[in-house]
Amino acid sequence: MNNSSIIFFERKFPSANMLLIKDQLPVLIDTGFGSDAKGTEQLIKEVGVSPEELHLIVNTHYHSDHVGGNFHFQKNFGVKIAAHKWEADLINSCDLESCSAEWLDQPVEPYRVDIKLSDNDEINTGSRNLKVLYTPGHTLGHISLYEPEEEILICGDLFHKNDIGWLNIFREGVTSIQRSIESLDLLSMLTIRKAYSGHGPQIENPMVSIDAARKRFEKWLKAPEKVSWHACKRVFHSH
Repeated sequence: MNNSSIIFFERKFPSANMLLIKDQLPVLIDTGFGSDAKGTEQLIKEVGVSPEELHLIVNTHYHSDHVGGNFHFQKNFGVKIAAHKWEADLINSCDLESCSAEWLDQPVEPYRVDIKLSDNDEINTGSRNLKVLYTPGHTLGHISLYEPEEEILICGDLFHKNDIGWLNIFREGVTSIQRSIESLDLLSMLTIRKAYSGHGPQIENPMVSIDAARKRFEKWLKAPEKVSWHACKRVFHSH
């Protein structure tokens, strides 16, 4: 087994969790809110990686709680940023919707996506390869990452331990529920020993969480108004 390690940082909701692949080419997955950027820098320093050493930042999707720190790391340390190709195009053209997050009072300072990712791409960290899985639903360009050696899944906001990510069906379209179910079906074909999501604790029994998420989405298909109630609960919980 290699000497690299996957370090999980659980952050207080509504900011997003992060993962650091500590390896020859260190990779940070998601960067939390912009207002937390100094704290993010401190967290990775404490585990022995300096921001200058970061090889790449990978975003699971473009929401402010996952990309807020991008500007800080790109501007100050020249770190390259990777995201799904569709979201990359929105961000690089500074599409207002993808660069704003007014409901959380957390605007995103502009950053550039350097590397546009597609399904089945691989991200090398030195001694590991992370496989990019296109898992739309929460957003149209949402990705998950799979590390086959230790059978670890990084699933962003597709599902959490005991919840699912809120769906903005006005932005993502009503079919985002079906897309989410299809993405879960794709993930359920993998062997997953442990999963890390964008919010909440690490997931020790991923298949149980995937099944629960699928059932929840299927209920939403039958009663779409449940989506709005879920979004309201998430927003009020964050204030």
